[in-house]
Amino acid sequence: MNARLFAMRFADLYPAYVNKAEGKGRTRDEVDTIIAYATGVSSEDLHALVEDPESSTTVGEFFDQATLPANAHLITGSVCGVKVQEVDDPTMKKIRILDELIDELAKGKAMEKILR
Repeated sequence: MNARLFAMRFADLYPAYVNKAEGKGRTRDEVDTIIAYATGVSSEDLHALVEDPESSTTVGEFFDQATLPANAHLITGSVCGVKVQEVDDPTMKKIRILDELIDELAKGKAMEKILR
């Protein structure tokens, strides 16, 4: 399962994050802020990546280059029944952390609390 996810283009995954948030009344800008916080990628670089039809950056490559925030150890919770803090693979842990933050956004949590 991980290999398939890691090989997916990040530009194909990004709309799922946005749709999840917008479906719950949140905005694309909030999603971008969370992605920037969780990965260290600027909004400008993120938009260049997802809007370029020629971009072949995979999910694995994107998260391998991501830099977690200093307080990432405070991000806990379960995504699809898997506790974020128990994930061993470093790339998958980054993905799960972002998933957890997007879930918190979709559940209506305040941005100040999401960005710990």
